This record gives sequence, C-alpha cells and structure tokens, in this order.
Amino acid sequence: MRVKIFAAAAVVTIAAGFALAQTASTPGAKEYFINLKNGQHVKSPVLIQFGLSGMGIAPAGTTAAGTGHHHLLVDGDLPAAGVPIPMDEHHMHFGRGQTEVSVPLMPGSHVLELALGDGAHILHSPPVVSEKITITVDP
Repeated sequence: MRVKIFAAAAVVTIAAGFALAQTASTPGAKEYFINLKNGQHVKSPVLIQFGLSGMGIAPAGTTAAGTGHHHLLVDGDLPAAGVPIPMDEHHMHFGRGQTEVSVPLMPGSHVLELALGDGAHILHSPPVVSEKITITVDP
C-alpha cells in the first residue's frame, strides 16, 4: 500500500510501513480544545476552536523549529511515529495555519482529538496532541 502526502507544492508517495524522521517538539507544549469539553452536547455544524501553547503555528511545508499546524481527528486514530497523518474523512488538515473550523457532524457520539503536525504532517517527538474528548451531536 502507498500513501500520498500533499505537502507544499509536491506530492510525495511513501511506501506503507516506512517511517520518516520526527521533528522535536518543545517541552511542555500542549494542544487543547478551546470551546468544547468532554461529554458536551452540541448542534451541527459544530464550531471547533483549536488551542496551542508552547509552540507556534506555521503553514504546512514550514521547517522552522518549534512550529507546526493543526490536525483534527474525528472518530479516527493517530498514525504511528514517523508516519504522516492521513488525509481522509477522519483526519482533517489545517495546513494554512487555521485555528478553528465549523464541521457538519451526524447526530450521535463522536470522539475528537487535536494533533500538531510538522511541515510534512508528521507528529512531533514527543507528540503534541490534545486529550480525546467525546461530544454528542443532538438531532
């Protein structure tokens, strides 16, 4: 299996199982949800605001130390160390440096997690991720 990664102006194809080098994170850096709490009931579309402390936001493709960009996981899992975060219906990329999104979600329970990716969409080492929260979208 091959995975296509859209980074900067190039498309890179990586053989599955192949890990890339991870960028170091800043000690104590944290990802968090600003406006949502675990167990909260919401209506769709859901406004999700991303918080980050201890590091800076930079667009995808940026290699500056201490920076990255947000990824929102909706009912998805983090990739293994050194493997780029997939781009699919469970993994949303915010490579222009966005810090919030309004997402239409089906009624029911959803697990959300934020993950900071480096310029190549790879988790830092150690990873900078939020706590997983479960929200319920009311009909």
